[in-house]
Amino acid sequence: MNHHLALRSKIIIMLSVMASLFLVALDQTIISTALGKIVQDFNAFDSLSWIVTAYLLTTTITVPIAGKLSDLFGRRRILLIGVAIFGIGSILSGASPSVIWLIGARALQGIGGGIITANAFTIVGDLFAARERGRWQGLIGAVFGIASVVGPLLGGFLTDGNHLLGLTTDWRWTFWINAPVAVIAFIVIAIICPPLKHDNKPRVDYFGAGLVAVFLATLILAVDNTGQIFSGLLSSTGLSLVGLRVIMYAICALTLGALIIVERRASEPIINLRFFKNRNYSILTIIALLHGAAFLGAILYLTQFNQQVFGATPTQSGLMLLPLMAGLMTASIGTGQIVSRLGKYKAIIVSGFIIMTSSITLFTLLTPTSSYLFEAIVMVFTGLGVGMAMPIMNLAVQNEFELKDLGAATSSVQLFRSLGSTVGTAVFGSLLTIGIASSLGDMKNDPYIQTLRQSPQSSQIISSTTDANDLLNVNSPAVKSHITSGFEKSIITLPAPVQKAATDTFTTHQNNYSKKIVDAFSSSLKTIFTVAASIVAVGAILTWFIKEKPLASARISDTPSEI
Repeated sequence: MNHHLALRSKIIIMLSVMASLFLVALDQTIISTALGKIVQDFNAFDSLSWIVTAYLLTTTITVPIAGKLSDLFGRRRILLIGVAIFGIGSILSGASPSVIWLIGARALQGIGGGIITANAFTIVGDLFAARERGRWQGLIGAVFGIASVVGPLLGGFLTDGNHLLGLTTDWRWTFWINAPVAVIAFIVIAIICPPLKHDNKPRVDYFGAGLVAVFLATLILAVDNTGQIFSGLLSSTGLSLVGLRVIMYAICALTLGALIIVERRASEPIINLRFFKNRNYSILTIIALLHGAAFLGAILYLTQFNQQVFGATPTQSGLMLLPLMAGLMTASIGTGQIVSRLGKYKAIIVSGFIIMTSSITLFTLLTPTSSYLFEAIVMVFTGLGVGMAMPIMNLAVQNEFELKDLGAATSSVQLFRSLGSTVGTAVFGSLLTIGIASSLGDMKNDPYIQTLRQSPQSSQIISSTTDANDLLNVNSPAVKSHITSGFEKSIITLPAPVQKAATDTFTTHQNNYSKKIVDAFSSSLKTIFTVAASIVAVGAILTWFIKEKPLASARISDTPSEI
């Protein structure tokens, strides 16, 4: 393969890679609308958390390992393996005869997703000079924005049993739709993409990879749906949730200590501690961690706000995020072009974080009386800030290292961002629960809750009057509609005057309950956005300490055989 790969071939390769990455990003959001149907079909509500966590677990573990393996064995080979695994995992997920099968297939799918994620950002550095990477990193950032909007809409369309290609769709199609795109991407990458391999002799750090897997798996399980995932273990052993988490964090600490010792001695470490001697790399990984924690947590609770306060359905609440995604995509593409022309990036990262900090701070002003217009305007600016900073951070990291280290360096930043999102979501969830619980107390004496407890149709809807998630769920539009429908059916045989009196009383109790929940939720949300803004503010301060290094206008070749 000629060292100077034709621009047309590079573009085709990038389109295939972005199509694969789009599937991975889509899969993180499309599944949310299908979960209800899945657990209903399999009658396996207790396994709901595992369907989500299995994918998250294997994806997070795979990212740093796949990044290093691509440095050793070549980007094309590892990327093709990732696309193949993701496609096969998608087919198997759609064909699942049981929930156990589905969880296993989702785990396999996550391995493929982690490989694709690790290499999609890195391959930009292989194909383009530092000066040219900005526009492509921006386009990749836009891919995530598009997937965030398309995912819930497409998931709802497929899950609701619409007609596609003469066939009636169901939740299985949310997985099967990945297969044809994966096949096309695999063929294009296999034919056009060069090996993108260096001359270094492969020495796989198996011990380090194992320790990375144990550490990440334990950490994720300790912060993500721990009580639900290990409910059986907790009930059978009598161990408390706090006790289980203490044990898991102790395992994390021991594993991390062992990992540091092993990686210091490894010739080709999975997590290269040498990278942390690079000032910019250390700063950017911390910023990525903070950004992941603040941004995803804030967005998750914006959708909750839209559902609780504006009464939006899950699909509608997704559509209400369009202003944020529009800002993100505009800034991602635009700033990518600017960086490629100017060859400088620090000012854009700094500006992006300042805009993010300011806009997330404005979210603290949201109240039950706020208009959607105010929220939409703030979302546009939040999206602009994220779109300016997120893609360019990858470029800044790549600019610090030689081509032979791009995979490990780039994927480690993705890992820190992912860990930030996982831990941040868990922390914000705890803040929400504590805030609502302190505002409401035990709601067992609330007239509306007592009405639900006495109704055979509704008694199973709420399991705990102190659990914030249960209390919020009861107030969601879909559940409220179901409860109201059940109540109306239960009084249909009563005389008309009695029906009217009962309905008026029920409606009053329901409205009073809704107001209590919305007020408590809004108050707790203010705390969440305050913490999120503070986290981003720390990131904004750190961006000033980045030492800008000029972007090269031509690729610097490490070895003659790099492609």
